[in-house]
Amino acid sequence: MTRDRAGRIWGLVAIQASLRGGSVSAADVCAAAVSALEVTGSWLIATARAEAGHLMRVTDEVGEHLAELELTLGEGPSRDAFVSGGPALASDLGAGQAVSRWPAFTVAAMQAGAGAIFAFPLRIGAIRVGVLGLYRARPGPLTAFQLGDALVFADTATLLLLEAQNDAAGGRDPAAGPGGQPAGLALHRAEIDQATGMLTEQLRTGIAEALLRLRAYAYAHDRRLADVAVDIVARRLRLSADGDPAGDGET
Repeated sequence: MTRDRAGRIWGLVAIQASLRGGSVSAADVCAAAVSALEVTGSWLIATARAEAGHLMRVTDEVGEHLAELELTLGEGPSRDAFVSGGPALASDLGAGQAVSRWPAFTVAAMQAGAGAIFAFPLRIGAIRVGVLGLYRARPGPLTAFQLGDALVFADTATLLLLEAQNDAAGGRDPAAGPGGQPAGLALHRAEIDQATGMLTEQLRTGIAEALLRLRAYAYAHDRRLADVAVDIVARRLRLSADGDPAGDGET
């Protein structure tokens, strides 16, 4: 039965790749999972550490916003799933357990349009490569059958991400980005990375602290992390040592 399930899910992912007109990639897992699992949207993050990651694919704007909220706030189901190595399931974001686990994230996520979130680590043994996130607009748990499918979708995404990493190591660089990542999402992540690098110089601190300052500024000013990064890279915004803006433009 497990083999049949894996074959069925692989077929669903392959159909999405065919509709997209490309070879099968980890990005196709998101679109296939939304329909099969009866969720509203999905996102896929490739990362080797909990603090940051590359947003590989989103199925809608809410999913993109949810993934960015977790990066900005430093808390949420995806982060917990990556750290623990097991699924993080929140069938009702308004319930006490979810609110106590992620107090800032749950409020922002519900405002963004999510009622339930399910996150699955992408891992094989000790190797961790990312997280598959799913959300529903209204609260409601995954059925036992859907949960089983979700775990296989996560395993499929893991294998495809590892294959993409091997391709990159071998010198093959897909035009759309690793693992089928759209160019736009790749650009957003590149801007965040570049802004973080600039902050290490401006604030004379390490990468982890610089990213923390970037996230804190975005959260305090209710702005998207990518938008703040764009302003820093364009030198329209410069943060002082205390995290407040030092003024417009270069100083």
